[in-house]
Amino acid sequence: MSDVQAPPSTSTPAGGSDMRLRVERLLTDILGMMGFPARLDFKDASDGSLSVALHFQGEPPPGVEPGKRSQVVDSLQFLLNKMLHRPGSERRFLLVGAGVHPEPRSERLKREQAAAAAQPAVPAPQPAPPAAAPAPRQPKPARGAQQAPPHAKAPAAPARVSESDERSLEVAEDASLREVARKLAEKSASLGRFYALVTVKQDDRARVLKAVEGVPGVKVSCEGEGRNRRVVFTPEKPAPLPKRSMLPDDDDEDDLEG
Repeated sequence: MSDVQAPPSTSTPAGGSDMRLRVERLLTDILGMMGFPARLDFKDASDGSLSVALHFQGEPPPGVEPGKRSQVVDSLQFLLNKMLHRPGSERRFLLVGAGVHPEPRSERLKREQAAAAAQPAVPAPQPAPPAAAPAPRQPKPARGAQQAPPHAKAPAAPARVSESDERSLEVAEDASLREVARKLAEKSASLGRFYALVTVKQDDRARVLKAVEGVPGVKVSCEGEGRNRRVVFTPEKPAPLPKRSMLPDDDDEDDLEG
């Protein structure tokens, strides 16, 4: 299932082959349980980290596009680094990309700084002071007309559609999205696992909620606000994770930033 390209032994850091085998085993298991198997392509990055490109065998997970960063790929990268970097073990950062090898963070920062320095500074135009507009004259009320009290409020504007109204939206059905949503709901109910769909537009969230109606053993709802709003699959009978799948207590996130 994987395609591991081994570099010359002179450029491979100590323990690099062992790390590749562990990454290959973990990624193969995780992607297999997600239902999105992929071929793995390894490469030693210029900054000393280990880079792996995911070539999905079929459609990639929702929200993942080849050559672009996504929350799904970033979450995989974070999870793998936490699982690999046990306390007392050698630390070598792992980069994960979809379809391509991601650019190391140090090179990306240098490129962005160089691009910013190459742009000429353009002074912002100074806005002209606004001219005072004469106050509009109020028409005199006709004789006998009843005047409104000075504290009367103007009629309220119609309320905007809230993000929490996905179930009330009328959207066209998407057959492929409906099939994926129902499979994920059934898997959540049968395995007792919690799942979430992130970076999903409001219309697609409404399609997912309508697609999973009637699936027993799971509750599906939307949580969060703005860009963090997501579709959450909550099983009625949650199952505990096996001990070998638990994350380590080491929580040094600053050393593992990509």
